[in-house]
Amino acid sequence: MRGVLKVISRGAQVVARGPVTVHYPYEKKQLPKRARTFPYLIWHHDLNEPNCTGCGKCAAACPVDCMSTTLTKNPAHAAGTSNHKSVIKDFYIDFGRCMRCNICVEVCPFDAIAMLPLWEGHEQTKYDRRELVMDLDDLLAPSRADVELPFWIPETILEKTEKERVNRAEFARQLAGGGD
Repeated sequence: MRGVLKVISRGAQVVARGPVTVHYPYEKKQLPKRARTFPYLIWHHDLNEPNCTGCGKCAAACPVDCMSTTLTKNPAHAAGTSNHKSVIKDFYIDFGRCMRCNICVEVCPFDAIAMLPLWEGHEQTKYDRRELVMDLDDLLAPSRADVELPFWIPETILEKTEKERVNRAEFARQLAGGGD
């Protein structure tokens, strides 16, 4: 008898709880702050160029070999308006092969690649797998469009690169203000 009462009380709890699912295309659950979708490149709005220099460390570290990079000399560096000697020429990521391991973000010395914690990253379904290969313009589009995108970079990386980040910020201030 006690077992029957437990089952009835548990059933009443479940009925009173309310729905636990959402109607997906119309409603979307809030993603966690550290949710990983797919990597995107970060655009430096002050210098008007990507943070990526095309060093290829992300492509070399990728365990599934879904990235390829090509670099070129940066004409803005020769003119003295940029601190990057080289800049990315071509960058491809095959989202069909990417396993969202975050290694590319961790090895990037320029904080040029980050995970985008938005639903747009999850909703990359295509009919043909070849459409999942993103080029440089596709990878820079979210960062170019919105200055305040919530890119997620691990705290360990932020600690390691804080000195370099401060130096870059100082360099950008000098470019903007023309002062020391």
